[in-house]
Order: sequence, then C-alpha cells, then structure tokens
Amino acid sequence: MGFAEGSADIVLLAWARHLGFDDAAFAHVRFSPAATASERLVREEDGSDSITFVRLFGHSALVGPPWAAAAAGEYSDEELSEHATLLRMSREHGGHGLGTSALLFADDLPLAQPRGELTVSHGHPEAIELEGMCPPDDVNEARLGSMSHCYTVMDGPGNDGSPVACGAYAEWEGILADMGVLVRPDLRRQGLGTLAASIASHEALASGLTLQCRAALDNRGALALARSLGFADGGTVTSVLLR
Repeated sequence: MGFAEGSADIVLLAWARHLGFDDAAFAHVRFSPAATASERLVREEDGSDSITFVRLFGHSALVGPPWAAAAAGEYSDEELSEHATLLRMSREHGGHGLGTSALLFADDLPLAQPRGELTVSHGHPEAIELEGMCPPDDVNEARLGSMSHCYTVMDGPGNDGSPVACGAYAEWEGILADMGVLVRPDLRRQGLGTLAASIASHEALASGLTLQCRAALDNRGALALARSLGFADGGTVTSVLLR
C-alpha cells in the first residue's frame, strides 16, 4: 500500500504537462536531490501572472516571466522552495499570496470502513452547503469548488440530512486525481475526514488515476491525514501571484 517507486514517472509526466513542458522533459534532465540552476527545467512565459517552482522526486522546474527565470539562476532549489525567496525575487512586480505546499502521492490505499450505515451524496449542492459551514481558510485549502468529483458524507438517512464531510478530486492531465477534503468544524477528529478521503480516493483509483494531495506546509492536520491514509511525500510546489 502507498506509492510504488515506478509510479514517480507517472507523476512527473503529469506535472510536465501541467507546467507546459514536453512529456519527457523530466526524463531529459539529470536526477539530483540538490539540482543546480543548469539542471533545472525552466519555461519562460511572457505575461505570466504567477511564478511556480516545483521540486519533485529529485527534479525541479520553474515557470514564470523571463525576468523571473533570469533571477532564479542566482538561487538554489532549496532557496526557491521557500516562499520568502519568491516574494523577495518578485517584490518589484507585486509578488504576493499562495505559498508553499507539500506534494504527496499514492497509487494504492487501504479502504476505511464506516462504523455503520452510510449515506454519500455525489452532488455538488451538498459540498457547497458544507463549505458554508466551514471557515474560509479551510474552504480555500480544500478547493471543493474546483473538484469535478465530490463524495459528501451525510449525517442522516437519504439526502434529508446535512453534510458532515466531503472527499473530492479533480482530474489532472488524465493521470492524477488531485484530492481535497473538508470536514465540518464541530465534527472533526472523529474519523470523518479519513472516511470521506478514503471514499474519494478509491473512486479515483478505480478510474485508473494516481492520487495526489497538495497541502500547505503549515497545515498539520491535512498533512497528518494524508500520511495516515498512506500518502507518501514526493516534493513541494511554491508559487506567488504577480501584480
């Protein structure tokens, strides 16, 4: 259970596509836990409204405006992984927001068993209702609104109850299932997040997708949940928005 070593190539392919590189881009650069600027993938994008730096299984890549690509050459991968570095680098261009998130992956997970009868809604209205019960920061982290597949656990029979937790995913490049989980604040630490995440994860796995979890480095709860489910750490993504 967890993440097989060979599955890293699948993740690298998905991220190469997501960042706008050729499919085999990561395969053409040397694997290095501490890559130098010359070993880093870089794609210059005129007029880009963001800078994104990814470290993934010993590889690294940066996408942003030409001036950002030039400035990044002065920094190591370790430095570029720090949000403060990208903010400093983009200060004159209004760099702000986003931050650094851990990237975790799984290609197989144990199935969490509910304690009793369970009602799960596949509709978006229930996920939206749940978002209205949660703090904005939690809603933004879970990103349910961008997820095409939602599995919301209800607290009553049928659809007459209210939502208590939701596991969801969005399909990335036909390869990855980018996961999100949200639990009603008054019902946390009762295993509902684990249950909802497990349901969504197994639906994604059944569709032939590899699982991806993105969680802010300071979101200890989300990271603990992902690792308890069996997700393995694979890297980080650091981003800033530009003016």
